[in-house]
Amino acid sequence: METNFLKRDIISIEDFSRKELDYIINYAKEIKNNPENFKEIMKHKTMISLFFENSTRTATSFKMAMLQLGGNVMEFNSQTSSLKKGETLKDTLKMMDGYSPDVVVMRHPNDGSIKFASHILNAPIINAGDGQNQHPTQTMLDLFSIKEITGKINETKIAIVGDLKYGRTAHSLAIALSKYENCKIHFISPESLKVPKKFIDALKEKNIEFSEHNLSELKNIINNIDILYMTRIQRERFPIGKEGEEEYKKISKIYSLKKELLENVKSDFRIMHPLPKIFEIEEEIDKTPFAYYFKQAANGLHIRKALLNLITQNGRI
Repeated sequence: METNFLKRDIISIEDFSRKELDYIINYAKEIKNNPENFKEIMKHKTMISLFFENSTRTATSFKMAMLQLGGNVMEFNSQTSSLKKGETLKDTLKMMDGYSPDVVVMRHPNDGSIKFASHILNAPIINAGDGQNQHPTQTMLDLFSIKEITGKINETKIAIVGDLKYGRTAHSLAIALSKYENCKIHFISPESLKVPKKFIDALKEKNIEFSEHNLSELKNIINNIDILYMTRIQRERFPIGKEGEEEYKKISKIYSLKKELLENVKSDFRIMHPLPKIFEIEEEIDKTPFAYYFKQAANGLHIRKALLNLITQNGRI
């Protein structure tokens, strides 16, 4: 095998070359098309699931991926753990490492927490989201979904809409697309939730065309793109208190996709969303052929199966 993933940490999408991303996507496609061939391949392997933030899709799909591959899952509940007694994250990680897991999947509210954990754990770790930073497995399933929709990733024309300041999925996806050829990104957000400067600066150094817009410009963009990637306005990232609540309500009402905006889109146009969606997509859109977000979420199972097998036994079947 030319590409070696054995014992590799999955921390940032920036750590992966285009060749490696393509390998993961193709391997996940093989798993999706031939699930029977991958049963029991993780027998006697154990994954520890360390989630310090709420999660539905990511936590569940990792668990289902491991179980469907024949492996075992040990789940950690931060609400009933010794963290409530004052135990440090470092000590918690040392305890988990003492149980000799084959892989650890971790989500944490602090930026850089997964990198910190990687220096403590002997087992490889997968970043399931660290604060406002990155969510690499979400990005891999997004790339997988884009390829399913358009047949390729090169030349993708995409608008990413919503909370682009705190939205780690938007940050990771933009960086990933910059590894491909002739992609174009339209960033559409409130002024207060624009893409952070550090990501804009990083994109300027890469081979990708991008532009920034306000919501009123979406109607001039939507008919000429392949993908509309909606994101949730994240209430948990706003300041606590009345001022933060008022700002959240104001912005979330404005950033809602209406069905009438889709009247002249291309027939192969699709809408993606990392989920959960709250107010930002009108419910009627779920019934249209343009809604792809539930299929997108389901693709997470195949990507995570691929990664679990690759980093524990380098893709052995």
